[in-house]
Amino acid sequence: MGVVTVREEQAIARLTDRLVDDYPADQVESAVGTARQRFEGHPVREFVPILIERIARRELEASTKQVETENVAAQRDPNQQPDPARGMSRIRTAGAEFAADKRLMALAAAVLVVVLALVVAFAVRQPDQPTATSATAALTTVHGVVGSEKMAFFDDPRVVEALAHKGLEARVDPAGSRQIATSVDLGNYDFAFPSSAPAAERIQRARNISTKYTPFSSPMAIATYQPIAELLTAAGVVRPGPVPTFDMARYLQLVRNDVEWDKLRDNTVYPVHKNILVSTTDPRTSNSAAMYLAIASHVANDNTIVQGPAAEQAVLPTVSRLFVRQGYTENSTDGPFREYLAAGMGPTPMVWIYEAQFVEASVRGQIKPGMVLIYPSPTVVSQHTLVPLTTPGDRIGRLLATDPDLQRLAAEHGFRTSEPSRFAKVAADNHVPVAGEVIDVIDTPTIDTLEHLIDSVTKSYN
Repeated sequence: MGVVTVREEQAIARLTDRLVDDYPADQVESAVGTARQRFEGHPVREFVPILIERIARRELEASTKQVETENVAAQRDPNQQPDPARGMSRIRTAGAEFAADKRLMALAAAVLVVVLALVVAFAVRQPDQPTATSATAALTTVHGVVGSEKMAFFDDPRVVEALAHKGLEARVDPAGSRQIATSVDLGNYDFAFPSSAPAAERIQRARNISTKYTPFSSPMAIATYQPIAELLTAAGVVRPGPVPTFDMARYLQLVRNDVEWDKLRDNTVYPVHKNILVSTTDPRTSNSAAMYLAIASHVANDNTIVQGPAAEQAVLPTVSRLFVRQGYTENSTDGPFREYLAAGMGPTPMVWIYEAQFVEASVRGQIKPGMVLIYPSPTVVSQHTLVPLTTPGDRIGRLLATDPDLQRLAAEHGFRTSEPSRFAKVAADNHVPVAGEVIDVIDTPTIDTLEHLIDSVTKSYN
């Protein structure tokens, strides 16, 4: 069994466990098995687990609704038997009532004739009124490839409706942002929508495109649990407050010294024998991991942006440990954050995420008591940047950046937009303790330096 297959099997096992939390195990096994068959023989495997989970969850939800409908129908008294005599009596009674009301029925029929005549006349007067079918056919379909954390936004029926009012239908595929910039065949798409400016810049360079749109942004953050936050507060890593912060310099000291959880003083809440590490995605495919690498390299380089081969080599021993010691990592942020929501702090005590993911989960009611959002210090604000590849792609980019309804919906999905009050209202309405203004922010290295660091970390895996 190849490495890719092992990773895929592990991811499918985890998604199956998540589904079993919500649906009967036998139904989950059947739905997942059926979904897997749809991807047999496909050469590109990176996002097969994500797609399998989406398909299986959709089928399970539909099955649950059908069962609920059948249960409602079954609530009639099963012991009640039909009574022929009673039925004939009702027929006779209905006939008598009908005979008594013939004049009323005749009047209703006359009214119906008048209404039908008016409808026909109106239809004749309105020959150009489009039908629902013609209106749908008039939509321009725009194909895009987007970071997985934006799939919920594009799947939102309200977003679909808002775009339809502008004559557009967006059909999007998920991919890791670095994959979008390096390995996805963009010839099949109208726009590319990675989760950072460096990834977008690489696309622009490769395709000689100057136009770009940044409809929204999201600072990088860490999702953890209150017991872990308190444990790290005692260790000097977390600084408590209304919005807790995560001291990256102190954290890197623990990493360099190979400190394990069970070595922390007075640790009774998480005494496990493994290294203290934040769980991330794969830096070879995912933007969020690349942003983690950018922050860690900055701190390891005496809080200075890494520039040049000497600086790159100096920080490599530290930053490589952050990834190599994690073992298996997923290709996009959707996977580890789902595990955080479903599995508890056992496997994932700390997860590197976009702030938007935590806020969106709060809006959906998925954040449980004891789940905590903290901000790394310093952090990076990830600029979700759309690169138009065709004229329809440019149109959707402009709409996402300027349309008030789409900007409002982006805020409801946890993204910070050009109008800060939108995001602030969503956070306040859902009682999410977020930073009103993220101040301790660094610039990322140049795209070339970041690529060199990623390549060096990749070699460290071997």
